[in-house]
Amino acid sequence: MKKHSAVNWNRPDADYTELIWNQNTSQFWLDTEIPVSKDVKSWNSLSNAEKDSYKKILGGLTLLDTVQGNTGMPLIAQHVEDKQKKAVLIFQAAMEEIHAKSYSTIFTTVASKEEIDEVFKWVEEERTLQYKTDRINNQYEEITDSLSLYKAMVASVFLESFLFYSGFFYPLYLAGQGKMVASGEIIKLIIRDESVHGVFVGLLAQEVYQQLNEEEKEIASQYVHDMLIDLYKNELEYTEKIYDQIGLTHEVKKYIRYNANKALMNLGLEPAFEDEEINPVVLNGIRTETGTHDFFSKKGSGYQKGKVELLQDEDFVTLKQLAEESKI
Repeated sequence: MKKHSAVNWNRPDADYTELIWNQNTSQFWLDTEIPVSKDVKSWNSLSNAEKDSYKKILGGLTLLDTVQGNTGMPLIAQHVEDKQKKAVLIFQAAMEEIHAKSYSTIFTTVASKEEIDEVFKWVEEERTLQYKTDRINNQYEEITDSLSLYKAMVASVFLESFLFYSGFFYPLYLAGQGKMVASGEIIKLIIRDESVHGVFVGLLAQEVYQQLNEEEKEIASQYVHDMLIDLYKNELEYTEKIYDQIGLTHEVKKYIRYNANKALMNLGLEPAFEDEEINPVVLNGIRTETGTHDFFSKKGSGYQKGKVELLQDEDFVTLKQLAEESKI
């Protein structure tokens, strides 16, 4: 009979694992605790184009969180040997499901069933949204060894620290102007979770990378470079489809690059894009403390990022050239 061992939290496997666990659990929340009904009046004041963009944004975020909760975190957890780290990943998977449900809470409050069905049909048919979802999901399902595990962790960090944020921009933008404030509060809470998730999986990825041989490291570095370029180009197109009708595309593209840099830093890599001035209203919304409910403010704010060794990859200059050539 195979011997099974129990998780032993009295013997920490790493100096950051319990810290991340405590941060995750201290900021646990539920969508039902946010009075989204207060946004109905604000919703009615939005133009048809603004409502359309907002609904599509929520639909896209719902798809990405569904993949992360159903597939990404569970599959990565299966291939992580340490039981404490597994526990953190499974808890984070549960939070992804809460995030996905939270968007439905907003939907149910401001949109009819017919409108919601129309959005979810759009989600299934929107090529750029399906493309990035498929690329991320495929990487999760292809885990067989340490190299493919690293690739899956990179995909996870790109999703949670980079790809989500094109959708986060508009709710933060509106909330900063006193519109859809309760819904914006939900987005802030989700961002607070995603910040921790990106850091934790990024640290795990760096540990896996260090275990690879030199040939595998070269393959891994090239993968990060190619994956980021591919997702970035797709994200530019996705952003245009969502934001052109409300005139925010240029601002969102800058925000995308800003968060791509954050994703790379979570992986221990140097930023790929030059610093740009990001909309101050949206940057203010990234702050981890919440503005409407003191209850949540008491659950802790921010996170501590472990000290990591940067991996050098000069090939990322290609991304800077791409941004310049696209004149955005």
